Amino acid sequence: MPDETGTWKFQTKSQPEVNGLDGITGQFAVVEADTSNPLLKHGAVQVSENNRYLTYADGTPFFWLMDTAWNGALKSTEQNWETYLDDRLSKYFTGIQFVTTQWRAAHTDRQGQTAYSGYEDIKINPGFFQRLDERVNTINEKGLLAAPVVLWALGDKEEVPGKLPEDQAIKLGRYITARYGAHHVAWFLAGDENFSEESGERWRRIGDAVFREPQHEALATVHPQGRQWYLEEFRDKSWYDFIIYQSSHGGGPETIGWIHSGPPAQNYNNEPILPVINSEPGYEDHIAWERDERHTAFDIRQQAYYSLLSSPTAGVSYGAHGVWSWETKPSEPLNHKGSGIAKPWDGAMELPGSEDLKHLANLFKSAEWWTLRPDQKLLSSQPGGDDPTKYVATASATDGDFAIIYLPEGGKVTLETDQLASELKGEWMNPRDGSRQEAQFNGSGTYEAPNSEDWVLYLHKN
Repeated sequence: MPDETGTWKFQTKSQPEVNGLDGITGQFAVVEADTSNPLLKHGAVQVSENNRYLTYADGTPFFWLMDTAWNGALKSTEQNWETYLDDRLSKYFTGIQFVTTQWRAAHTDRQGQTAYSGYEDIKINPGFFQRLDERVNTINEKGLLAAPVVLWALGDKEEVPGKLPEDQAIKLGRYITARYGAHHVAWFLAGDENFSEESGERWRRIGDAVFREPQHEALATVHPQGRQWYLEEFRDKSWYDFIIYQSSHGGGPETIGWIHSGPPAQNYNNEPILPVINSEPGYEDHIAWERDERHTAFDIRQQAYYSLLSSPTAGVSYGAHGVWSWETKPSEPLNHKGSGIAKPWDGAMELPGSEDLKHLANLFKSAEWWTLRPDQKLLSSQPGGDDPTKYVATASATDGDFAIIYLPEGGKVTLETDQLASELKGEWMNPRDGSRQEAQFNGSGTYEAPNSEDWVLYLHKN
């Protein structure tokens, strides 16, 4: 991926040397991009100078608002993929999470192909990736960041690449990262894995081998299993660029409390400082296993705002049951018993939570969101008391110019007024439709939400 204009030269190498592949030379011209595509206009996504969030290469902040389409690139038609990506663009999503091989929820792609065959000595199938090329290309052509899982790990050893012998996992991983290394990507080396003890040691070795070449400079991380935190296991790895966690599909008080008061909130200042992102909150319309009922649009909003305001804001991901598994008729996703019958992808694409995240993105885009830090000191007391589901999340800008406060069920919130700049005005943002109205300040530091639904209090300069 060229990072400056001019004439670039190249020479190919292969190991072992293969006639027709080794020693080829050539050149190409790189010119300034004349486009509205943010990836081409601003450059590759990278970590900010203060290591708290992501930016484009020119320093423009990149707000991570990913949609989850694990099966989408495997199972979609070209037209359906276009339709889906256009919908996500209209809702201000900035990237797509997907799987690059067969895995436990899709044993083949739409054409019945697999990325590889075998186990002890795998044979890679270029035809599978030639089809996948089109899907990855389209993601970037739309201006969206691609977030591919290289080696999904959860499942039986014969059905997921993460259970391959180490040397074969490395072989497959290096193939995939070489094939898409010049795309605009953020790699998830492993998906849905436990990285503790021996497993963690194994994945550290795999990561070292897969990302050892200097051309693999795209962002990389790992996607752990639900409610697990692994900064300690990867803190010394130069290829580990940002912290991904999965808050899981629990949906009950324990999971909600884990998001706003657990490891993501407790450990974000631990060295090395890295962006912190919840890449798998509960999927909308997926059965919440702690409650035995489906995640609603409210659940999506609550988990998203908690994720964004409880550690320095970098972004959050969204998932819709039926989109992630790319169902074409109402059915329960493969090997996900108990998750509930999912709508077909095009119906699930219209679930209201995705529209609510458009309003969330609008709010954050209206402010310098990258300066936000958790700030419970703004509250004179925690209105949620001991109930994790009623917790009021608060973050303020480092310069004190604005603050965002999320109330899950309306009511009153009293602020320590000496913590606020006197010129800040208050607005209530309705997270269900994006509308705003003036927030009346009663002079004693108390604001009262318009009703008992969830609301966002936005305090900012005129």
